[in-house]
Amino acid sequence: MTMTRRDWMARATTLSAGGVALASGCAPRGTNPAAETDSFARFPGKVAMRVVNDRPPCLETPWSYYRTDITPNEAFYVRWHLQAIPPPADLATWRLKIDGAVERPLELSMADLERMGASEVVAVNQCSGNSRALFTPRVAGAQWRDGAMGNARWGGVALAKLLRAAGVKKDADCVAFDGLDVGPLASTPDFVKTLSIDHALSPEVLVAHSMNNQPLPWLNGFPARLVVPGWYATYWVKALARITVLPRPFDGYWMTKAYKLPKTPNGVEDPGRLAADLVPISRLNTRSFFTSPDPDSTLPLNQTSLIEGIAFDGGGVQRVEVSVDPVGPWQDAILGDDLGPFSFRRWRFVWNPPSTGVHRLRVRATGRVGGVQPETPGWNRGGYMRNVVEQLTINVV
Repeated sequence: MTMTRRDWMARATTLSAGGVALASGCAPRGTNPAAETDSFARFPGKVAMRVVNDRPPCLETPWSYYRTDITPNEAFYVRWHLQAIPPPADLATWRLKIDGAVERPLELSMADLERMGASEVVAVNQCSGNSRALFTPRVAGAQWRDGAMGNARWGGVALAKLLRAAGVKKDADCVAFDGLDVGPLASTPDFVKTLSIDHALSPEVLVAHSMNNQPLPWLNGFPARLVVPGWYATYWVKALARITVLPRPFDGYWMTKAYKLPKTPNGVEDPGRLAADLVPISRLNTRSFFTSPDPDSTLPLNQTSLIEGIAFDGGGVQRVEVSVDPVGPWQDAILGDDLGPFSFRRWRFVWNPPSTGVHRLRVRATGRVGGVQPETPGWNRGGYMRNVVEQLTINVV
């Protein structure tokens, strides 16, 4: 059984954009000049979320949910590629197959995975096209604002442990991952992603069956998904059903044609002169955001105010700095708890507004692998890896 558009619309209660935003305090962040009136809906297991697409479902996390280190399951963004997404798997019959260039092909039930012990990692899952709606010139694809990301505590079995149990052969080149989702037509390429064998054997890569100490939500990949900390979510295959070790590079569409960007820093190219040399997208770049107070908030003069936000990088955040007004110096923010190199890192900045009027605050982060955020955003044809010093306007009275 697959889920059609009619099924989705029957199960999702569509609400007016203004009503949801005002009632929940979760107005969308960012501005897309070409956007129509926002549509919000409650899909199964989810709060009211901005609908970027409904076929397949692409749902954006309301901004207020980033005020905690961990993004709640019910507000975690949703991204599927193929229209016929699978219904919740029956654990009595679901099996994870491991085959290909291995000595001992395996078929594992959920009970088998749970008996293999638990590994855990806190990691950001971010869509490659997060913030695509803010690209100028506009590019095709799902028009996400900034909410196609989330931070969760993922639990499951280390992929390396599973591969060792199957006995990887010496000629292994890469590992392919396939989920239960299928395309609307027989000609639609199956959504299969691969990792090099060395990356697949890295200790942080998991086959996760829990999210924030609960079973994976249906829309986020139940019953199991791949977790590739520090890399973009295109590799985090949902509703995982098959892991195949391959003796040669994989030539499937989703690796050789899709999710590719220029081989330049941050994948930047000139809209008038597209780059010829493209590579698959991979590691997250450095980003930071304001989460509190809300944009265009009013703060009192002569009263200390707390400015807060989040930052992340594909290998950990080293530093976050805030600047007040266009010519203000960069000042260090206070970093919050370190939940690991692949997690959101909360930051706080104590501010004493110097005068009344409109003030513009800026934030930039320095990552361990992604460098420092640039002053101006780059552009590429895929709308991938947007990264720029973010701004917040505050009114002081």
